[in-house]
Amino acid sequence: MDIQCKYCNSVWITYKTEEAVNTNLLSNADVIHSCNENLTENGAVNGFSNHIVISTTTNSSSNKNNPDDPPPTVREKWGKNIEFLLSCVALSVGFGNVWRFPYTAFNNGGGAFVIPYLIVLFIIGRPIYYLEMVLGQFSNRGCVKVYDMAPLMRGIGVGQTVAIFTVITYYAAVLAITFRYLVVSFSPELPWSTCDPSWLDCVNSSFIGTIPMGNGTKVKSSAELYFQKTVLHKAASLDNGIGMPDWRLVLCLVVAWICITAILIRGIKSSGKFSYFLAIFPYIIIFILLVRSLTLPGAWTGIRYFFTPQWDKLLTIEVWYQAVTQCFFSLTICFGGLIVYSSFNNFQNNIYRHAVIITWLDTFTSMIAGCIVFGVMGHLAHVTNEKDIQKVVKNGPGLTFETYPDVIAKFDFVPQLFSVLFFFMLFLLGIGTLLGIVTSVITAIHDQKPHWKRWKVVLVVAVVGFCVGLVYLTPGGLSILELMDYYGATFVTLTLAVFELLTFAWIYGVDRVCKDIEFMLGIKTGMFWRICWGIVTPIVVLVILLFSIINYVPMELPSGYNAFGWCLYTVAVLQLPAWGLYAWYKQPGSDPITRLRAVLNPMSDWGPEDATTRAKYHSFIGEHDASLSMKKTCTASFVRRKLFG
Repeated sequence: MDIQCKYCNSVWITYKTEEAVNTNLLSNADVIHSCNENLTENGAVNGFSNHIVISTTTNSSSNKNNPDDPPPTVREKWGKNIEFLLSCVALSVGFGNVWRFPYTAFNNGGGAFVIPYLIVLFIIGRPIYYLEMVLGQFSNRGCVKVYDMAPLMRGIGVGQTVAIFTVITYYAAVLAITFRYLVVSFSPELPWSTCDPSWLDCVNSSFIGTIPMGNGTKVKSSAELYFQKTVLHKAASLDNGIGMPDWRLVLCLVVAWICITAILIRGIKSSGKFSYFLAIFPYIIIFILLVRSLTLPGAWTGIRYFFTPQWDKLLTIEVWYQAVTQCFFSLTICFGGLIVYSSFNNFQNNIYRHAVIITWLDTFTSMIAGCIVFGVMGHLAHVTNEKDIQKVVKNGPGLTFETYPDVIAKFDFVPQLFSVLFFFMLFLLGIGTLLGIVTSVITAIHDQKPHWKRWKVVLVVAVVGFCVGLVYLTPGGLSILELMDYYGATFVTLTLAVFELLTFAWIYGVDRVCKDIEFMLGIKTGMFWRICWGIVTPIVVLVILLFSIINYVPMELPSGYNAFGWCLYTVAVLQLPAWGLYAWYKQPGSDPITRLRAVLNPMSDWGPEDATTRAKYHSFIGEHDASLSMKKTCTASFVRRKLFG
């Protein structure tokens, strides 16, 4: 029975139990609705924070659909649960595991970094991962529509969509560079193994031995110069602009977007079928590369260097900051992708098991990737007679496109084979991650405009993503990539993550989330999850955000580029107040406080996608709210109620 509340314009919840009938406060009540109004009319008792109607009737015509209205759309579902699991693995395991984790660990205490990373994974990564999975599956909504739980906060989802689209554009560009390396790896001789005659102070990467000095300066390997001069035509600075993109990389970017579009254009079931290959085959290659890495001369020196703790760094907040940011990017949390993928699940899928499996698998993959990379670094130091391994380690793209190719060129047994395996693995990992984050953007658009054809949305996102991605393939592209990653991805994600956790834990309520889990999966949520969601995780993320703001240092770029970065950050973050004001403005009513309360409460259709299941859920929550409404209201009880019910 649906009756609209004249105070907050949301739908009242059907409620009737024997206990209610036998209670003086709820005598003969058959409808109860919580909107924090203290009334004495219609049988309500003064001070009781619910509207109570003693006898109501429902206009049957009001519940009937207009015959001219389009039939409600049923959300597409994964073909099998294993496809969801493998798709999440492909989403979470990507470039961040292969190049970001090894260097970050090495640069922040080696083995000592693993300790804060595992702690952060335990109290931040896994709780957020599970929380986003729960709300996505429960509501069958994407990263924007999920905020129907509190329409005032819908701008969080919009801002995250801006951030994730920023990531998409440069992630696809890195994928294009990877594809170019994959193609040239089939050459009879690896093109970066020898120096071009025009390169000064260059030594062949195929050379084994102590690297000589040239003209009083340290020479560079041909692999490093190949990446900077042949592939990127890298500019020394951005003072004269970013330049024009290389046409070969443009073609590679076209190939990357064709692959993504071809998989996504037919919907989530199509990408689910590809997940078997995208999630499993890279691990076969990783195992082959691990065996090869461990058998290289000097490999164990590099691995020991990777795991050797530098305990003094464990006490610095910088290490914990790096652990949190690595956890966010490695697991792809607070970007919206997990919410979207989970929204295509069947309602009673066991996502708790999936969350545990994926978070541990992601960490395991990062550790294995670290062993591979630093085994290779140890070998490089060995064959060049370099005692200080720090001098052969590079970060970010340099680790992937300079150092690793340099090592492969020194292999005496079919270097082309290992080059193909390495870059094919990277290409598959990149495709798997891009499928998830592009799906997030497509779903955000399609949820708002369900009448738009999906294939048209896919094509528009692909074309725009391709055009923006050209910027990163210019001579100044790497500098722009670092700029966009810092301001448009890392900074925005941390900021919106604080508000996301605030919304889920304190506006919607940890206890409400736990009741949703109980209704959906039939399991009680333990104290660990409640404390992490409500207290530990939000506080730690807030501290990390404040640390990043206090220790902010502009990037070493012309001031105009840093200003552009702040503009991008502002555009993404201002989505929160802008959409909040819009939701408040569109809310019917004259009392601003009542309208504010309304947009902080779930919308009338919030809940499971299936109408019958949603009706049962409303009854289930109505009984729970009725029991809570009899408790005292004060600050302490508010906190206790939000966390524990």
